[in-house]
Amino acid sequence: MLILLPPSEGKTRPEQGPALDLATLSLPELNPTREQLLRTLIRVSAGSPRRAMEVLGLGPTQADALPRNASLREEPTARADAVYTGVLFDNLDPGSFDEAVRDRADSTVAIASALFGLVRPSDHIPAYRLSGSVTLPRLGTVASRWKPHLPGAIERLADGRLVVDLRSGTYVNLGAPPRDVPGATMRVLHEKDGKRSVVSHFNKATKGRVARQLLAEEVNASTPDDLADALRDLGWTVEVEKNRLDLIVSEL
Repeated sequence: MLILLPPSEGKTRPEQGPALDLATLSLPELNPTREQLLRTLIRVSAGSPRRAMEVLGLGPTQADALPRNASLREEPTARADAVYTGVLFDNLDPGSFDEAVRDRADSTVAIASALFGLVRPSDHIPAYRLSGSVTLPRLGTVASRWKPHLPGAIERLADGRLVVDLRSGTYVNLGAPPRDVPGATMRVLHEKDGKRSVVSHFNKATKGRVARQLLAEEVNASTPDDLADALRDLGWTVEVEKNRLDLIVSEL
């Protein structure tokens, strides 16, 4: 399987590490677009703070992201799965993986990124601030930069395997897998008193736990139904509708 994860808006800045080198990242065919976005993000962040915060959709408490963005080429880097933080990654807890699970994650997981398109957990990146919903001067929307490239990149990474797409809508919009690539999406529904609802925070937490279990248990499903069966074996309540799996949970 290939598991696609969303990034986190919040990131942990590495205390030390080598400077960013695009040539070391997975999917080198994405480097021209990465360089284009990187150059524009640096220019915007080094300009008028007021304008930069408006463009990047930052609030008053997030102004410290601008100087880091402006020096991204010199900022220290670390493994992507150590830089991304937040609810999903807290529950994935990649820092606790043993060597075998970490190796499995490095070959099974790809993380969406507004700046880098897709990265492997082992790719070294700096902490940056750029959302997938941003419109950049002269370049237009981030999605418009990635849509011509990410579907093919996902297909190459999948190499015939089932794509388990756990990305949020913003990052699916950067580029979905081609229609002929086998895939499964996932939705988490909270059931209480016979009513079901989507709860954003718990949705992220559950997807992080699911991804962790899939890696730890070496699940390698080839169809959505196979994946649903594997998740049921792991204790989840799952309903399947075409290629969408609904995980039904009763506790938040």
